[in-house]
Amino acid sequence: MRTIAVINQKGGCGKTTVAINLAATLADQGQRTLLVDMDPQGHCALGLAVPEQQLDSTICDALLAEDGFDFNDILWQISKRLDLAPGSVALAALERKLADADDRDLRLAKALRQVSADHDVCVIDCPPHIGLLTFNALRAAGEVIIPVETGYFALQGAIKQTQMLKVVAERAAHPVRIHVLATMYDVRTKMSRELLGELRKQFAETLLPTPVHLNSKLKEAASFGQPITEYDPASRGCKNFEELAAHLLELDPTVANTHETLMAADADNRGETENIVARGDARRTESPEAVETEATLGKAQVATPEAAVPNRAAELVARAKALIDRTNALDQKIASDPLVADSRRRQGRAGSRSRKLEEKLDALYGVRVTHQGTLFVQPTGIAAQRLHLAGDFNKWSDSATPMRQNDQLGVWEACLPLEPGRYRYRLVVDGQWQSDPHNTYVEANPFGELNNIVEVDSATPKPAAPRA
Repeated sequence: MRTIAVINQKGGCGKTTVAINLAATLADQGQRTLLVDMDPQGHCALGLAVPEQQLDSTICDALLAEDGFDFNDILWQISKRLDLAPGSVALAALERKLADADDRDLRLAKALRQVSADHDVCVIDCPPHIGLLTFNALRAAGEVIIPVETGYFALQGAIKQTQMLKVVAERAAHPVRIHVLATMYDVRTKMSRELLGELRKQFAETLLPTPVHLNSKLKEAASFGQPITEYDPASRGCKNFEELAAHLLELDPTVANTHETLMAADADNRGETENIVARGDARRTESPEAVETEATLGKAQVATPEAAVPNRAAELVARAKALIDRTNALDQKIASDPLVADSRRRQGRAGSRSRKLEEKLDALYGVRVTHQGTLFVQPTGIAAQRLHLAGDFNKWSDSATPMRQNDQLGVWEACLPLEPGRYRYRLVVDGQWQSDPHNTYVEANPFGELNNIVEVDSATPKPAAPRA
């Protein structure tokens, strides 16, 4: 069974999105696929509409079990050729429970042997840190995909990540083939294009040829509990994963990486990294996360080549610093003028009155429950041709609930007759999903973004009494 771990200790780079949709696409292309969720957040089950309350057993039970445990007992059949081994919050305590186990980093590999004959490919979604859960995934996998968002900080982090994984794999005498995957790529922006070019320069053939474009359909698919292959097979996001899966299937997974220069660390720093990994192996009661923390804080920093930092990034930082210095100097010079100081005091009083007016206007925006229904209001300052509401009340449709402009009041508004309950929602501005900035009652969704919340009580508000 070919096993691919999706790893990056940086959160928000699309690991779970990649794991779910790559697994679904491989299954769609005829591969018997197993998706394993090693993240305590359990987002794979959430993204595939597996109800959490029905998860009697998870991958944590398989990792803790002794002989006689049937791995098939934890599997959920998502489609004809796709099975899920769900994760749960219990994984967070796995390290403590396995502290004295000699095979603590081999538990996943042993468990997967039970079902290796039943599957062609296994995709493992890992947590956003290098700890015991990720060590288990590394020991079980023959390949690693590192999703990297197309941003300057992510580029440098990816180089360090490949170096660290190489050292860990060599320390464990378990070679893996490393792939880098560009994610959240927005071809419309010059920065994304420059960063993709820099990734190609730094990683060469290690970089997978098809980037995953920034695509709203991928987010919508997860909110409906479906992989992109089911939600919108014609979308760009689906096409990206089809090309990615096809490319991986063409590769020989046993061929080692030839682009060694990117993962070769400075000899002294590399030796120190190995020492820290060794110390973490010896301190069985100590957290592997502590080992990763030491490396992150600089005690095991792997040397990064000068070329790893784009010239454009350094140029932008230098310009920004120079601009800040000039602005501060000019502001101090102007502030020392008595006439300017007096003018600013007068403006401050006027600004105070203006702020009070703005506060009153802000109180009108957002969402509130009225006797006529739940009223959603947005200022016309939103530069939009179309404004819609998407939420639990309309099955997260981006077009079913339009907001209409009230030219007399200068606002966008919509009034919905919602039944008592708790509803999540987001704004859809010209097709782009975003949070309601005028509603501070929010909760995080699986994509690291914020859903707004409105609660409708059973008691219907009464109309305000007329003024005398």
